[in-house]
Amino acid sequence: QVQLVESGGGLVQAGGSLRLSCAASGSIFSINIMGWYRQAPGKQRELVAIFTSVGSTVYADSLKGRFTISRDNAKNTVYLQMNSLEPEDTAVYYCHLKRGDGMGYWGKGTLVSVSS
Repeated sequence: QVQLVESGGGLVQAGGSLRLSCAASGSIFSINIMGWYRQAPGKQRELVAIFTSVGSTVYADSLKGRFTISRDNAKNTVYLQMNSLEPEDTAVYYCHLKRGDGMGYWGKGTLVSVSS
């Protein structure tokens, strides 16, 4: 089993910044994907940013330049730095990890609310 614990969400005014963290623990081996997705009210869950198995990053096109994903391999932790936040960024942000054996895991999510 893998446990993912997100932190760092909260309420921020438009134009502000937040930094999310996701710490992974448990049976972590051969990580294929680790990163962030989000789900806004009434919408489907969507990709925000991830690390791939070869260490490259993939971002949602609409978020490039404002959001940055980073990681600390020693701590099995990924981060999401979010700048110039907009009300449209309001969502629950979920950490996702997919192992090399195909097993996928989700965190419980952290709420980001951006006021105008």
